[in-house]
Amino acid sequence: MIVITAKFRVLPQYADQWPQISHDFTQGTRAEPGCKWYDWSRSLEDPTEYVLVEAFRDEEAGVAHVRSEHFKTAQQTLPRYLAETPRIINATVPQDDWSLLGELAVPPRD
Repeated sequence: MIVITAKFRVLPQYADQWPQISHDFTQGTRAEPGCKWYDWSRSLEDPTEYVLVEAFRDEEAGVAHVRSEHFKTAQQTLPRYLAETPRIINATVPQDDWSLLGELAVPPRD
């Protein structure tokens, strides 16, 4: 599985609208057959920073994502709203879903 985490610093005047601005790209990506998840979060310390956590089934799915029409559209439309080039971590991991964080295990609840 390919796991990607990216940080997007949005221009301050667009920060509150980023979920709507990136909506079509987000929905298009989530609809891809090889997309396992595609989730945005907003930084608690910097309201102009959004963090994207995404995962794709395998390299083939990652390549299909980058070649998709919604990706090409995003390349043309999203940069105008950004303060800088997004930063990214991209890794291939030998699993196909989230693992449990055993150090914070929650016992069964009644």
